[in-house]
Amino acid sequence: MTHAPLLVLVDGTSGVGKTTLAHSLARASRARILHMDDLYAGWEGLAHATRTLERILAERAAGRPARWRRWDWWASDWGEADGLAPETPLVVEGCGSVTAVTARFAHRVLWLDAPEPVRRARILARDGDDAWWEGWRRQEAMHRARHRPDRLATEAPGPSLDWRPT
Repeated sequence: MTHAPLLVLVDGTSGVGKTTLAHSLARASRARILHMDDLYAGWEGLAHATRTLERILAERAAGRPARWRRWDWWASDWGEADGLAPETPLVVEGCGSVTAVTARFAHRVLWLDAPEPVRRARILARDGDDAWWEGWRRQEAMHRARHRPDRLATEAPGPSLDWRPT
């Protein structure tokens, strides 16, 4: 186990509850949340976000601050700059957050999934639109095939987990 500041990765399929869980974990551990939504280069940007996160976490692990630009969904372009000090406790949530590279930096790695009809109903209730669903689902499938995030999970989320840094 590393002595670096807390890092929890929450990956999973769309509509499964990653953001809700991440907010709970961040509150309990007083950590910052980094949303993969801020790293995607639009609806076709899952792989780009994964590579960006690998760079951010490598910088953090090396004790250096990381910098990046956040995706502006309204402008469909890169927006404001953001950064992370290496000592910042962190919860990263979003599809594409777990790879062999990112998992080796993490204290905990979580994978969440649910049946597609349940997830799609949640998406429609949340967004009112799922026009992006098919294209995103293909990217999620490519991420799962390439990185096997479900197999990198260190534990399943549940009420028995102790979220204090170890």
